[in-house]
Amino acid sequence: MRTLTRTPFVKGTVTVPGDKSISHRAVMFGALAQGDTTIHGFLKGADCLSTIDCFRRMGIEIEETDDLITVHGKGLHGLKESVEILDVGNSGTTTRLISGILAGQNFTSVLSGDASLNTRPMKRIISPLTMMGADIRSLKENDCAPLLIKGHPLKAIHYNSPVASAQVKSCILLAGLYADGETSVTEPALSRDHTERMLRSFGADVRSEGTTCTLVPGKALHGKHIEIPGDISSAAYFIVAGLITPNSEIEIRNVGINETRAGILKVCESMGGDIRYKNRREAGGEPVADLIVKSSDLQGTVIEGDIIPTLIDELPVIALMACFADGKTIIRDAHELRVKESDRIEIVSRNLKAMGADIIPTEDGFIINSRQDPGFFPVLHGARIECALDHRIAMTFAIAGINADEETVITDSDCVDVSYPEFFGQLDSLCL
Repeated sequence: MRTLTRTPFVKGTVTVPGDKSISHRAVMFGALAQGDTTIHGFLKGADCLSTIDCFRRMGIEIEETDDLITVHGKGLHGLKESVEILDVGNSGTTTRLISGILAGQNFTSVLSGDASLNTRPMKRIISPLTMMGADIRSLKENDCAPLLIKGHPLKAIHYNSPVASAQVKSCILLAGLYADGETSVTEPALSRDHTERMLRSFGADVRSEGTTCTLVPGKALHGKHIEIPGDISSAAYFIVAGLITPNSEIEIRNVGINETRAGILKVCESMGGDIRYKNRREAGGEPVADLIVKSSDLQGTVIEGDIIPTLIDELPVIALMACFADGKTIIRDAHELRVKESDRIEIVSRNLKAMGADIIPTEDGFIINSRQDPGFFPVLHGARIECALDHRIAMTFAIAGINADEETVITDSDCVDVSYPEFFGQLDSLCL
């Protein structure tokens, strides 16, 4: 449980942990590579540790020190059958990506997670993997985990995905490593491209054109050193805190600004947010910068269409930010929020209403009405926040709590450990 109260400002410098999506992939691809892969900046949150645990159970030696992960890869065909169920914890990324790998093995696997994970939709990967000839089924016959995967050779497909999902795309491309020809995925909009970038860096033959990505099998992966940039999804909470909290200025260092992930920066800037970039560079093939964020007078906006996949995880905190903007903000085309760790449309709306916000949930987003008169600063009031064990909800309402009158109590605040164990300590340091 965590109690928060209004702060007069947030100021200081913070370095966010390594990117969660890239951390997962670094371990997976390192396990499938020949030779060692060293990873600096790995996120030691519960989700990424689930990925490490699964590959250890399949015979991959993985060493951990304070600042380095070393994966001793055994090649594309070096995994062995686990004698136990592969426990994916709360990690949808682990579940969906590893399913593509397991589909092409010569052994049988069972994947299962916690109560939340085992309610999330897996038909989106079951269907394309079945088209590739995979033997994968939901043990409870509800298109959710636990999943039984009996690996065997796969056939190549060109899959037209109904959703723009990096997890779906990555699952199919990883299965494509074991297919009998070129495997392609076409999305309705471009999702984050960490898999394509990293597979190429490991030596895979991956081509991208528009919203279509194609993998040609047959090339071995080779171990390498990976520098993981800071996670923009983690930085998002401090970006919003810096913009909406009066008299504030925060420097957020080493943030990945890959354009397939950085939609929140575009939205903040379109709303009038004062965000400056410093020390632009590349780390591990990903664009990185330090961000300087200052308190700003924000304007309402419309967020919809192709930008949604680039900020889907940040939409809860963007909805909070919209409460502090002049006028109306409309968020559309975000139905994917209903099948995350929680139904984020429902839970964000319920909790913001409890704090006094004018927010209307829709089937695929929100309508948020906020201040209309210049000089009137919206007043949220404290409330008891139930997060449904969703880490992004807990962090969103921590930022709400430091901008609300009276106390805000987050009942299940420990769930932030899934992606950001240091979050509350770093937030406290900025509020001093």
